[in-house]
Amino acid sequence: MALTPQWLDELRARVTLSGVIGRTTRLIKAGHEWKACCPFHNEKSPSFTVNDVKGFYHCFGCGAHGDVIRWMTDQRGLSFMDAVKELAAEAGMEVPAPDPRAALQAQVRDSLHDVMAAAQAWFVERLAAPEGERARAYLATRGFDAHTLQRFGFGFAPDGRQALKEALKKFPEAKLIEAGLRIAVDEKEPYDRFRGRLMLPIEDARGRVIAFGGRILDAKKTDAPKYLNSPDTPLFDKGRTLYNLHRAGPASRQTGRIVVVEGYMDVIALAAAGIADAVAPLGTALTERQIEMLWRLVETPVLCFDGDAAGQRAAMRAVTRALPLLRPAHSLRIVRLPTGMDPDDLIKRDGARAMEALLASPQTLLDLLWEHEREAAPLETPEDKAGLKARLMAHVETIQDPDIKALYRRDLMEKFSAFAFPRREERAWQPAARGGGNPRFGGKAPPPRSDPEQTGRLRRSVSGGARDALAAAVIAGLLRFPDEILRNGDALVQAQLADPRFDALVDAAENGEPLEMAALATILAGRGLAAPAPEEYASLRFGFLADEIPPEQARAELAQAIGLLVERPALEAALAAATARFEQDLSEGAYAEQQRLLKRKLEFDSRLRQMASARSAAPGGAA
Repeated sequence: MALTPQWLDELRARVTLSGVIGRTTRLIKAGHEWKACCPFHNEKSPSFTVNDVKGFYHCFGCGAHGDVIRWMTDQRGLSFMDAVKELAAEAGMEVPAPDPRAALQAQVRDSLHDVMAAAQAWFVERLAAPEGERARAYLATRGFDAHTLQRFGFGFAPDGRQALKEALKKFPEAKLIEAGLRIAVDEKEPYDRFRGRLMLPIEDARGRVIAFGGRILDAKKTDAPKYLNSPDTPLFDKGRTLYNLHRAGPASRQTGRIVVVEGYMDVIALAAAGIADAVAPLGTALTERQIEMLWRLVETPVLCFDGDAAGQRAAMRAVTRALPLLRPAHSLRIVRLPTGMDPDDLIKRDGARAMEALLASPQTLLDLLWEHEREAAPLETPEDKAGLKARLMAHVETIQDPDIKALYRRDLMEKFSAFAFPRREERAWQPAARGGGNPRFGGKAPPPRSDPEQTGRLRRSVSGGARDALAAAVIAGLLRFPDEILRNGDALVQAQLADPRFDALVDAAENGEPLEMAALATILAGRGLAAPAPEEYASLRFGFLADEIPPEQARAELAQAIGLLVERPALEAALAAATARFEQDLSEGAYAEQQRLLKRKLEFDSRLRQMASARSAAPGGAA
């Protein structure tokens, strides 16, 4: 039968796993999962869990694990096709007609599995033989115990170019080449791919050997790669395979975590230290398909790459591939190892607890993105800082989910603003010198403490009607010229304006909503908001709200008003903070800063009045 992976995934999605298992096993609801006493072995307390979201059952006692099809074959005793047919009838799906080509491909894969199993058995034998002494000596330096060596299937490939062919002569040479064990070169005799290497089997989700990885043992062979993996074959696609997934998957259900490290030796070092939920990509950066595989296990996998430059580049490659895929609750976490160390180094130096401590406090994807770009280039000039902002926003633009995209933009702009526009450091107050003078004030008495009535006027001046009228006028202008929303979106988001209508308009524009006044008014109404009424901005008679003003002039005035609106929150916050400091600090710095900001605010109000009065004074302007 031509059962494609897509068709089988659809079948699994249409059938509720707990419903099928619940017909023969009594299930008890436990949070998002179901629990039961395991039907595969005798037990008194439940250790068998069923998770409908992930589509798997698992027993923490005996290790039984599988999906709904595996349940039908293992618990009901059906053949694979009988299980598929029964589930398909229940789901209302038609089983595809037989496909001779698919049947032939299945036969090819089955025969290649036999080849790989035989090769693995031979490699293990060679490790135990006298010729495997070099490999055993290397393993002794790594400190792996006998259980670890047996569990991960270490082996050894001898130096001979024809040794594997002789050992597996019952298989046609074409099969050995197709399995990636031999290399065929035009007009030359084929030869063994793996020679003089410590061998590790690479297994699929069912624990079957599908490929090999080999580490060179002769340090003098500088022309050969240190690690060599099988090529892609009918069994092995390195971009869709994660090393140790068949062991780490069940372990992750106990820990609620999956750890991604750089290579298979890192995985084994962690497993030997008791950290069993680790996987590794195979010679490539983490792919989109591998990220999706990880998200089927946990929502936030932890990337743990080496502390050298190559490790950090690998982490950033994974981050950039993950950004377009982000969806609610699904992300990545990142752990940075000490410089120049890999997991094995850290465990040998500080113990497994140090590794667990690092894994327990990973960095968020957003924080890594910010730190990487901040440290990527010098930031000494305004142009340098503008380059940092551009790099950050380029990453944000790759995010497909509109809500996550908007939140990343806001959070990264907050970090950028705090970095690019830091607050002036406060200076400590010094007591006055004898005679009532203070040399820090030119020998004069310090400025008097602020009068409470004056402070009240200052506080009222940084909030209230004029600000709200300006915001309402700008919103009315954006509704009149909706294409200006996207053009000024970054500035409006960065300003963090209090009026929720700004967020609604920017979100609508970023989500591709129709940029028409009626449509935007409907969107506002859908959020319980209303378009500004004329009385909200009656005190500010901007030209961009007048019908007789040419569109080009109106847009230019709207842009000026947006500039004022964006500038005002930062100015108000700075003035309020300076006023509060001056109430408690009679230092020259606090006094000068408050006066400087107060002057800026008066200039701001003057500019606002001039813009609002320009329309009234213009010919034909409203009275």
